[in-house]
Amino acid sequence: MAKKFHLPTRMCISCKERYPQATFERLQCVDGSLLLYSGSGRSFYLCKNCLFDEKKVLKALMRECRNGDKEKFTIRLKEIITDDR
Repeated sequence: MAKKFHLPTRMCISCKERYPQATFERLQCVDGSLLLYSGSGRSFYLCKNCLFDEKKVLKALMRECRNGDKEKFTIRLKEIITDDR
């Protein structure tokens, strides 16, 4: 019998949908700043669809980060979206 391949799934903090991990942006809040995941500490996932729904995402980010400036999150989120990694 062939071994089944496990595909990790994660949940988007904005829409609460579950997708394969590769379809997400992994972010984290450090001292009230929104950053791409650095490899250590707590993080959360945003699906590619939600990245472009600014109003919905900002509400989820404010809930997840618990502190921080809404305007700074908006600016940083736009930078992450346009990042050509």
